Amino acid sequence: MRKRLLTIAALAAALVTALAITAIATATSTVHLHATLIGTNEVPKAPASNRGSVQVTLKPTTGKVCWKFTITKIDGKGTAAHIHKGKPGVSGPVYIAFGTTFKIQGCTTAPKSKINAVAAKPSAFYVNVHNLKHLGGAMRGQLKAGM
Repeated sequence: MRKRLLTIAALAAALVTALAITAIATATSTVHLHATLIGTNEVPKAPASNRGSVQVTLKPTTGKVCWKFTITKIDGKGTAAHIHKGKPGVSGPVYIAFGTTFKIQGCTTAPKSKINAVAAKPSAFYVNVHNLKHLGGAMRGQLKAGM
C-alpha cells in the first residue's frame, strides 16, 4: 500500500512538473497557428464560395498577435476580423480583435492571459472575417497548431 502511494505521489509530481514546463514554454515561445476559412462554417452560413486562410503568430512574452490572411474569394470587402472563443458551429464572443478595421496582414497587442489561452487550446477558438453582407461573419475556421 505504501509503495502504491509513493508511486502515485511520484506520478503526480511528474505531472505537475510537466505542466509547469509546458506553461513556461508556452509563455516564452512563439506559437504558430492557422485556419482554413469557409463561408459555410459561419453561423449563420455564408456562401461556400467565400474562402481563404489565415496564419496567426502568438508571442506571449511581448503580448503580440500577428496575422496574415490569404483571401481566395469573398462576396464583399472585409470590414473586420477577430479570434473568437467557440467550438465549430457555435458563435462565440470576440476574444482578440485584429485591429479596428480589416487588414490582410498586421499585428496587435492583447493580454498575455488571452494569448496563452489561445496557445494552450487553439481548437477552442476560431478566426472569422466580417463584411457588410455578412455582419456575423463571411468566412470562418477553427485554429490549429502549425502554419
